[in-house]
Amino acid sequence: MKRELIEFKDKLPPKLLEDLERELLDKASGSKIKKIAEKIHAEYRGSLAEPGEAVGLVTAESIGEPGTQMTLNTFHFAGVSEMNVTTGLPRLIEILDARKVISTNMMEIYLKKPYSQGKDIRQIAEGLKETRFKEYIKEININVAETKMRIELDDKKLKDRGMTSTKIARILKKSLKGFDVRIDKDNSIRIKTSGEEALNMIYRLKEKIKDIYVNGVKGITQVLPVKREEEYVIVTAGSNLKDVLKLDFIDAQRTTTNNINEIEKLFGIEAVREAIVREIIKVLKDQGINIDVRHILLVADAMTMSGKVLGVSRYGIVKEKPSVLARASFETPIRHVINASMVGEIDELNSVIENVMINQPVPLGTGLPGLITKIKEEKGAKKKK
Repeated sequence: MKRELIEFKDKLPPKLLEDLERELLDKASGSKIKKIAEKIHAEYRGSLAEPGEAVGLVTAESIGEPGTQMTLNTFHFAGVSEMNVTTGLPRLIEILDARKVISTNMMEIYLKKPYSQGKDIRQIAEGLKETRFKEYIKEININVAETKMRIELDDKKLKDRGMTSTKIARILKKSLKGFDVRIDKDNSIRIKTSGEEALNMIYRLKEKIKDIYVNGVKGITQVLPVKREEEYVIVTAGSNLKDVLKLDFIDAQRTTTNNINEIEKLFGIEAVREAIVREIIKVLKDQGINIDVRHILLVADAMTMSGKVLGVSRYGIVKEKPSVLARASFETPIRHVINASMVGEIDELNSVIENVMINQPVPLGTGLPGLITKIKEEKGAKKKK
């Protein structure tokens, strides 16, 4: 670190100092460096929230007002059926509500070299897609007299996805109990059963067999390889981060999902906090809205401070409030008051809502500091004692 910047070590954040040192010209004089650092320090001090400032209220206004300008659309990937991405206000509401089930699960899968450069990209993408047996079927015939089913497979699809009739027959044997599964000489699959209900069983099996899982990653319904700058990324409809990260050709450092609850289960609360920040910034950026990142950080902190993800709703953050009166002010006041009375809960009146309810100064701005002084007693009052 430059000598002139050492005195600002405790005055400026480390990231700001790193950026400043990187941007400074090598031939800059000591006096100029000091003057620049002083101006940055003054700007930084001016950007800090004043003690007692209602930062939560400012955050709510800063996100809420631009939110009224957001669109209500769903983005569709051209040329790919069933591949939509929820954007705009509906997506922002999903994130802030911390919904367990979101409308469009999506992953961005980054690959290691040489696959990121385009090698076998189509085969890799198709291999990730969850495939059911119906996609490999060319034709199904039922022989009523012999109570057996003959399934002709699509050779082209088998080749494209690296499958063989032997592998499929093995999967069917595991999935179908009470049926005899064999491969004929022409690579078709023959399924036979016996007994009084044999024919009915075969007919019922005709539809059931189509939904048997064969290969790919469960949960991923569509895949789309996209070129971004110098590399290929696979965008998916559906998400299964846990299974995708087990694949050896995946870049686990950058692969991500838009499902914050899935991230919480796999990586914990710190990771999900970062995911909330990134997802909100992504939504706002797509809409051309610029909001100070500190507002987004405050929302993410509030959603994750309890150790688990809570939505900004009556069943999330509001439910976890320590104040009885604050919880009662939101809804079902009688229930909250009775429950608190039964356990002898004490309300410290530390927040805004509860102080407003009992007509006391709120702990904001000039109402925040307490004044302590020694009051002199009058002589007459002493004599009376």
